[in-house]
Amino acid sequence: MAQILVTGGLGFIGSHTAVELIKAGHEPVLLDDLSNSTASVLDGIEEITGHRPVFERVDLKSKSEVRDFFGRYSSLDGIIHFAAFKAVGESVHKPLEYYENNLGSLVYLLQEMRDLQIDNLIFSSSCTVYGEADELPITEDSPVKAAISPYGNTKQVGEEIIQDAIQAHGFNAISLRYFNPIGAHPSAMIGESPLGVPLNLVPYVTQTAAKVREQLAVFGSDYETRDGTNERDYIHVVDVAKAHVVALNRLLNRQNEGPYEVFNLGTGTGSTVLEVIQSFERVSNSKLNYKIVERRPGDVTAAYADTTKANTVLGWTAEKSLDDAMEDAWRWEKKIRNID
Repeated sequence: MAQILVTGGLGFIGSHTAVELIKAGHEPVLLDDLSNSTASVLDGIEEITGHRPVFERVDLKSKSEVRDFFGRYSSLDGIIHFAAFKAVGESVHKPLEYYENNLGSLVYLLQEMRDLQIDNLIFSSSCTVYGEADELPITEDSPVKAAISPYGNTKQVGEEIIQDAIQAHGFNAISLRYFNPIGAHPSAMIGESPLGVPLNLVPYVTQTAAKVREQLAVFGSDYETRDGTNERDYIHVVDVAKAHVVALNRLLNRQNEGPYEVFNLGTGTGSTVLEVIQSFERVSNSKLNYKIVERRPGDVTAAYADTTKANTVLGWTAEKSLDDAMEDAWRWEKKIRNID
């Protein structure tokens, strides 16, 4: 059993990863500032696994709070770092908040890893580092382009900071560049539940269907895709969570081929916004109220993964379909809205 810090541990991907860590026999310590999550997520994790993990409320932007936390948890075996703001559009309007939150917290974590000689880091990165890719599907060797949003830039710079720290201080890290995690746990005990207006597509879809939102806006219909809407690689959050456990075990078992590795996490298949809507309508047996509006700043036309390296080197493959993800997301939405 390894004791693993999960930052952003009550968030969407963090909570699902906590479940998979417990299932794999590890002991997650969950850290979250509750800025976009709630402590009730712990109940869902416990319901699924039969185990209630340790939770600490810490603001990673506060160096003193970070130092205090690590003073009490100095013998961690590794860190999975999710805690970050993550909305492309919002980052365009709030760049300074994104740089402070996403980069400052990472630096404070790495300083503690250095001082306490904690060796293993899994970094939550993103396909946004590739920008508008020259070729599809996107491989790990695809060029990292100049970022088109502050959010994307925080992931690029975050990876650079980690590599510099590795060179100087000699620990091991894996960056998982995932595409678009969606869905919810099949039990409907945990899922994506953003505070306020959703900034990602699928929770806005399900909230529109649940009459919480009046209408879904589809940003642009004139992109060079098969139906004119953005194309993304949507991957079930449980598949993403399992990949983090596989990557962590790779580091714990010293199977990594170098001190810093990168893997794309996706299904290898792109789906357009309209295809996501059609999938939802199919699994929910209902029609969704949506309208086409102007493009949104910072959005790329299409991005989907070449998953060969994750499949062959990491030994992980996405197993769930788009319909699976939409069905689980809708089951979760109905549960939290008390819809039969």
